[in-house]
Amino acid sequence: MHPFIISPDGQLYVDVATATNSCQPKNRQPKVPGDNPCTELETRGGIWRFDANKTDQVFSRSQRYATGIRNGEGFAIDPAGRIFVTQHGRDQLHSNWPDLYKPDEEATLPAEEVMLLKDGGDYGWPECYYDSFQKKLVLAPEYGGDGGKAVGVCASKLGPVAAFPAHWAPNAMVRYDQKKFPARYSSGVFIAFHGSWNRAPYAQGGYNVVFQPLDGDHASGNCEIFADGFAGPVKTPEGAEHRPSGLAVGPDGALYVADDIRGRVYRITYMGDPAGPPPKATPCPSITAPAGKIVQSESTPPESNTADLPVPEGSSPDMIALGDRIYHGQVGGATCTGCHGANGTGTPLGPDLTKQKWMWSDGSLAGILKVITEGVPKPKQYRSPMPPMGGAQLSDTQASATAAYVWALSHRQTPAK
Repeated sequence: MHPFIISPDGQLYVDVATATNSCQPKNRQPKVPGDNPCTELETRGGIWRFDANKTDQVFSRSQRYATGIRNGEGFAIDPAGRIFVTQHGRDQLHSNWPDLYKPDEEATLPAEEVMLLKDGGDYGWPECYYDSFQKKLVLAPEYGGDGGKAVGVCASKLGPVAAFPAHWAPNAMVRYDQKKFPARYSSGVFIAFHGSWNRAPYAQGGYNVVFQPLDGDHASGNCEIFADGFAGPVKTPEGAEHRPSGLAVGPDGALYVADDIRGRVYRITYMGDPAGPPPKATPCPSITAPAGKIVQSESTPPESNTADLPVPEGSSPDMIALGDRIYHGQVGGATCTGCHGANGTGTPLGPDLTKQKWMWSDGSLAGILKVITEGVPKPKQYRSPMPPMGGAQLSDTQASATAAYVWALSHRQTPAK
């Protein structure tokens, strides 16, 4: 996917996202330094500019307009011609660097961003990330960072004009240019947050549409929740009923929101007088809010319900119960639910563990344990590798318990109807 926007002067701006989390030679693996220089930036991680009125143009470095942008999926242009772009922040600070980051910082760092595009601008990826608590770019651990203190080369990089809670996943952005909404909505941008996975085992965020007020080239206030409830009662990648992923303003003055779970398009209109006072706004959560408590989906059986799971030879019911707690993030700092879902039924990031469809082992307890211990550096059907121990610091006993729980999930008998 290459999101793009065409400016009034006929220029085509195209995002080319990165293929890695932080330009590591072994993607998403614990304690692996990043490539230096990051050759991925030669053809990815930035915005390329082309002439929208020409055909047969060739992709090359010469068309690169801005660099250091991990994943810029949303664009907007204001009346002055300024171009803004969103950025998905990087993942797995604690998972890959547990000596530098606390477990809850996996969920609270780094911030998502809206940036003002500048010709030749460098926005810092992969060497830097935006620390919402310090409100500045800091050095990434793959490039000598020490957990948020060192700044280094990031002092010369361009920071955001607005920041948002970590791992909300901004997938689209649009400026309101009609007159059916109150006038204040013309001074800012709407952003669709798709919702992500890397806040697990803490509560996920996003799955909403927000309004970010702007004054020229900077934010004029904190963002506001404009539309919510898309996900339904469960805000997880596998449990959400709908996830906002696209935005457009129609000539009828309505805001259109696309959902990529069931293909639904929502039409939002304003029934009041646009010249009257605007409706009361609901502020976004603070970008420095704590991660909160470790949570489980309501549909996930509590630990006591593991009694109905089968037990593999060589394990025990107590190990199954421990594995359940590890899988759901209550022990060991594991983030299994982020990729495999709260019920183990899979997400776009990781396979279903309940179907006995094994790609990296024979499905035995020993085979599953080997995969958990060694990780999956080059997945066959999913874009993101699994680091050893899933990125958690598990003991041998905890790894064995997790393997037993995964085995049990795949061998659970479906009750007769």
